[in-house]
Amino acid sequence: MTAGAPAERTPGTPKKLLIAALIASSIEWYDFFIYATAAALVFGHLFFPGASPLIGVLLSFATFWAGFIARPIGGLVFGHLGDKAGRKPAVVTCLVMMGAATFLIGVLPGAATIGVAAPVLLVVLRFLQGIAVGGQWGGIVLLLTENADGGRRGMAGTFGQMGVPLGVILGNVVFLVVGAALSPEAFLAWGWRIPFLASAVLAPVVLFIQLKIEDTPVFRDLRERKEKRDEQVVRAPLVEVLRTRKRTVLLGAGLLFATNSIFYISISGLLDYGTRELGMPRQTLLAISLVSSLVGVFVIFLSGALSDRWGRRPLILAGAGLLAVWAFPFFWLVDTATVLGVAVAAAVGSIGSSLTYGPLAAYLSELFEPRVRYSGASLAYQLAAILVSGGTPFIMTALLAATGSSASVSAYLLLMGLCTLASALLLRETRPEPHFRATATKP
Repeated sequence: MTAGAPAERTPGTPKKLLIAALIASSIEWYDFFIYATAAALVFGHLFFPGASPLIGVLLSFATFWAGFIARPIGGLVFGHLGDKAGRKPAVVTCLVMMGAATFLIGVLPGAATIGVAAPVLLVVLRFLQGIAVGGQWGGIVLLLTENADGGRRGMAGTFGQMGVPLGVILGNVVFLVVGAALSPEAFLAWGWRIPFLASAVLAPVVLFIQLKIEDTPVFRDLRERKEKRDEQVVRAPLVEVLRTRKRTVLLGAGLLFATNSIFYISISGLLDYGTRELGMPRQTLLAISLVSSLVGVFVIFLSGALSDRWGRRPLILAGAGLLAVWAFPFFWLVDTATVLGVAVAAAVGSIGSSLTYGPLAAYLSELFEPRVRYSGASLAYQLAAILVSGGTPFIMTALLAATGSSASVSAYLLLMGLCTLASALLLRETRPEPHFRATATKP
């Protein structure tokens, strides 16, 4: 145990917390991801009506990227708040912010009604979404892992991680239902707003977390030490992380490069490429994304649970290795423009992505001491968002336009896989040994 770190009294994660965290995380990511679907299908026409179809999509994906630029800001602000004021207050604030921003996008007029103010307000609201999701991830996974004993942190953390594919599934189901129920004209005119307005269902979950969920034993220990004026308690957690843990933050971000790149190509870039270049039906591509995301839910849980037995790094290395090998076959299959080819490409990509993603909640949190954990883990996670996640659909579209070949995108995926492999190899294992509770491991 690191000198001066509080003991981690973690008898087990309450079931009500596991369920609440899974629901809250799923709705939060649903709110964040439906923007990607709308950016590929609708926003170019509504908010950039004077642009060509290609330029409209690029501009839409640029606004999509704005949310990822904001995510590190959310990680910094709420990471500091979470280390100083508590994990729960930071999470609740982020959930409220996300729900409000998503709902307002759903009522935002298009450029035909309010002119240039429409895309400006769209970017502002997307930026608020990014701040919210940037802050909530660290809080959710710490509420889960800091309430779990050392031998079950990997499994507990997956209840936050599974929210990502579940959010995609929820979003795709809503868009599929709305798209099937309405004509293309009605969908474009007003039907696309329904998924955004549906985010109001997050409110009861926020209220439950606020009233029924306690903060973690780890933070309560930190608060007690602060009240006793313990000199080991960090007064400026963010400054401490940036001063002493820069290498860990950078390598932690690299762990996400492979999983994030294939994920955002699958849920957004592929939707535009498949409809605009390959001529595939929108509903078919949404259904494929739904099925591959469902595969991801099970693999995330399995990989997180196995990381409690085998270690965090072996699962991450296996997933990154699979994604690196799959980079070129992925687009060979996609370019067949067949349902089977695209489905196999997406399913295998989802398996590799989820093998890597499952253990990351526990792994990133264990890389940092409890007193700076929210700041450190959030900063690493959200740094990958701005470097890779938000730009991937834009980069994919630009590469295809510049080269006329999907091989350029495959090369990009291969590079991301190699970055994750290198990052995992340069970091040490953090899984606690039996009967030993590790609080941090330096790389």
